[in-house]
Amino acid sequence: MSPRAECLWKHCLQTHSSLGIFVSILIVASGAVRGNDDSESVHDASRALKSLVVHDELEVTLFASEPMIVNPTNIDVDFRGRVWLCEVVNYRKNKRPEGDRIVVVEDSDGDGVADESTVFYQSPEINGAQGLCVFGSRAVVSCSPNLFIFFDDDGDDRADRKEVLFTGLGPEHDHASHAAVLGPEGKLYWNFGNAGGRVLDRSGNQVVDQIGQPVVDGGKPYWGGMVFRSNLDGSGFEVLGHNFRNNYEVTVDAFGTLWQSDNDDDGHRSVRINYLMEFGNFGYLDEITGASWQSERTGMHREIAKRHWHQNDPGVVPNLLTTGRGAPAGICVYEGDLLPEVFRGQIVNCDPLVGVVRSFPAEPEGAGYRARVVPILAGKKDSWFRPSDVCVAPDGSLFVADWYDPAVGGHNMAAPGHGRIFRVAPPGTPYRMPKFDFATVGGATAALKNPNREARYRARTALVEFGSTAVEALVDLYDSDNPLHRARALWLLSQVHGHGRDYVRRAAADQDPDIRVTALRAARQLGMDLREIVNERLHDPSPAVRRECAIALRHDRSSEAARLWASLAEQHDGADRWYLEALGIGAHGQWDRFFDAWLDRVGSGWHSPTGRDIVWRSRAVKTPEYLARIIADPKVTTTDLPRYFRAFDFQSGHCKTDVLSKLAFGDHEGKKRRVEFIQRESLSRLRGTDAVGDPRFEPALETVLDGVTGSERFIDLVASFGYAKRFPDLLETAIGSPDSQLGVKAARSLLEKGQLELFKAAIASRDLPRAVKAVRVLGNAADVRAFDLLLDTVQQESRPLEIRRQATRSLARTVKGAVRLVEMIETGELDERLHSAAAFQLRRAPWREVKTQADLLFPSPVTKHEAPLPPIDVLLRQRGSPANGRHVYEREDSCIRCHTVGGTGKAVGPDLSAIGEKLDAASLYESILYPSAGISHDYESWVVTVKRGDVLTGLIVDETPEFVSIKAADAIVRTVKNSDVLARTKESVSLMPADLQKQMTTTELVDLVAYLVTLRKGE
Repeated sequence: MSPRAECLWKHCLQTHSSLGIFVSILIVASGAVRGNDDSESVHDASRALKSLVVHDELEVTLFASEPMIVNPTNIDVDFRGRVWLCEVVNYRKNKRPEGDRIVVVEDSDGDGVADESTVFYQSPEINGAQGLCVFGSRAVVSCSPNLFIFFDDDGDDRADRKEVLFTGLGPEHDHASHAAVLGPEGKLYWNFGNAGGRVLDRSGNQVVDQIGQPVVDGGKPYWGGMVFRSNLDGSGFEVLGHNFRNNYEVTVDAFGTLWQSDNDDDGHRSVRINYLMEFGNFGYLDEITGASWQSERTGMHREIAKRHWHQNDPGVVPNLLTTGRGAPAGICVYEGDLLPEVFRGQIVNCDPLVGVVRSFPAEPEGAGYRARVVPILAGKKDSWFRPSDVCVAPDGSLFVADWYDPAVGGHNMAAPGHGRIFRVAPPGTPYRMPKFDFATVGGATAALKNPNREARYRARTALVEFGSTAVEALVDLYDSDNPLHRARALWLLSQVHGHGRDYVRRAAADQDPDIRVTALRAARQLGMDLREIVNERLHDPSPAVRRECAIALRHDRSSEAARLWASLAEQHDGADRWYLEALGIGAHGQWDRFFDAWLDRVGSGWHSPTGRDIVWRSRAVKTPEYLARIIADPKVTTTDLPRYFRAFDFQSGHCKTDVLSKLAFGDHEGKKRRVEFIQRESLSRLRGTDAVGDPRFEPALETVLDGVTGSERFIDLVASFGYAKRFPDLLETAIGSPDSQLGVKAARSLLEKGQLELFKAAIASRDLPRAVKAVRVLGNAADVRAFDLLLDTVQQESRPLEIRRQATRSLARTVKGAVRLVEMIETGELDERLHSAAAFQLRRAPWREVKTQADLLFPSPVTKHEAPLPPIDVLLRQRGSPANGRHVYEREDSCIRCHTVGGTGKAVGPDLSAIGEKLDAASLYESILYPSAGISHDYESWVVTVKRGDVLTGLIVDETPEFVSIKAADAIVRTVKNSDVLARTKESVSLMPADLQKQMTTTELVDLVAYLVTLRKGE
């Protein structure tokens, strides 16, 4: 390599430039241009109510709108009925240099419409704020990387000072920190999504939770999005749940039950609602490896909505409800009595993507719940309706914030300057505030019944200050008929100095199971010795109460705790997954003791259907032995075997290896298919062991390999055991599928094992089609270890021209090869007959420096445009042909190369099957013409440099502590060991080229957008 070429290659490696002209990847993000309506008046606030559809027993009114308020991301309603909002214009923008605002709007004349507005705080430091919680003189504002507390010391509705409660909460991102809310006991609950990363205290020190674990995403032990609880000063920090994707907001009801929504990987119709069982793992990533839900695993669910959340894995809490597609945001629990019965005590959630506010009435089912969907408010007549949050006012009405924008998601807004707040109540109900008297015990007790959270905070604060003089009133409230009021009274009574534990013990024997559940939760928070209460409730008729008993035993190191847990486990009915996961949460960290106690209690009953459930969920040292006995039992059906083998993936230690060896090499009863499955699954879990030295190994391995030849499992087994006898079969797999994920994986496995000579022999064979495929798969492997062989093939004039042309294309797939080709062209070394092949590939190189040289060597072809592209507003007035746009979309040089619609295409960028619901025409134009204006989360481009010289560019689709997998624009995933990675850099620009329009005429571009707009759910 010449000094100049070497310099160019090194520069590529050092700068990690990647994008240049790549293949078309329509990374969908929200736009920054105006909508496609003929008249702006369509979106005037005066028309807002005409576009909404409301529940038959309710009425919607407009409380506030632009220009008084704009772009509300989150709201809260104080005890006076005023609406506070995070007004966000500067999310990843700088449209308002003075910064985003916290605004208070008020209806001062009682006509139901806000007429006064006060700026509580404004500063660039709250740009992009996504959470607001108001209580007393304080307001908690969530704005990553900080969770702020603002103080209004003089009561003028303007912040006088602020403190950072927590920091380090990820970047400015809608997957980072979200709104806080006060629980019924007076503690702070909040969460962050999977961009939050970690929690630091106000001094920048790592926060450690209640069990001594650092609160950090990364699997030790927590993954992804998390839910937290702490005292108002930040002390007593707890992680209440983890492994969410983008759990936008958490809410807590009077009993201390937590509810939450979670967004799926966009486009997979797997959005969920969760009952948040405390301390649970909620399954977004593999609990052990951190692998994505799309990674192959034994027993994975066929239904994507369940596969997405690892619902078949032991240790994952079930989902309450799957709602399909969407992007859920604000949530609350409605605990008033103004709205119809169906909504009382139920979850209410906003989803701005589908433009709907819904309730999810939940009913007990075993130790968990089942739920249904009841719409409240929908923007069916206006796709700009983007409800972002919902709160309950003191009169019992609902307030809904409307972000109001043609786009949602991504990191942009298409029409800033709009925003609405609606009130939802029964028809004809005026907005009238109740009168509160917090200065007396009676008045404060009455206020504790109010559905508004801030009113209840003030009532709690007053009653705490009254001390023992408030006990009689609270006891009377506890003895009332309303379970919500009783629970609120119990939380306060539990904190009465000297007597709180007595009230908790009394409540633990209450006739209402919800009150018994509340008592157990209050006892945990008080740090009471729970064994006495658990022992009394050990055979409670309510599975929910026994669920809380199991959770209460978490980290109880006493010998008595093992006995209590075993008794609870014995009551598992084999059908209640909620109950089973509660048992798992309770046994965390002490499975050996608890499992032994259970075995002693059930004896031979461990092999019953319910007992096998306990074994499946167990993490005890003995568990592999019992799993093996289940698997070896011929009465256990082949259909059930994957479930128990998957359980092995959550075990560790020598016992696991010994047991798997016996399963792999032992004799098994049953049909050949069953025996082969047991051997295959066992062997696949013996990677990294010395099984190869076992004389029984080869026959068993051969039997298994014969059954999976040509599959990914075959590649994994041959590579993991280094089984050289089957390397030729890997070569056949690679050559047989040179353009597929399977073929590339086989080729890279062979290169990893140093088997370049196998490829060399294939290329030198007289079988021309086979030789060309061998060269092509080496190019698709994009592995620098093939550089010398490919270069030699290019330079040997005696080789057939077809092979040399393919070798030229393949050589250009690595940065080292591309740089060498540029040098050869400049010096005249490259055969002119190969120039077209080089031009084709080099002009599409993902390394900017290489592409720049290629553009000089091979001038651009004439564009299809005879004139510059018209302005966006002109394009928006043109009527395109969706039918012709579909043809444009499906052309080989267009969107279908990297996107799917209805399952057709390559899944590199987001699925576009319903893109017309997410983006309007204006936003689609910007996504095509300015793709880097906003890149959807999880579709950021990365450049990964490998020590041996490879530079891989694409999307990181899977990552574990050992490996990272990158999907390039050809939809092929290439996996490298983390130990081999020299550097990795996230690109600030989209993989999609900024000149995609050059592939089409203006008419074709308009037609393409017209087609994309029609892609909607069910169409």
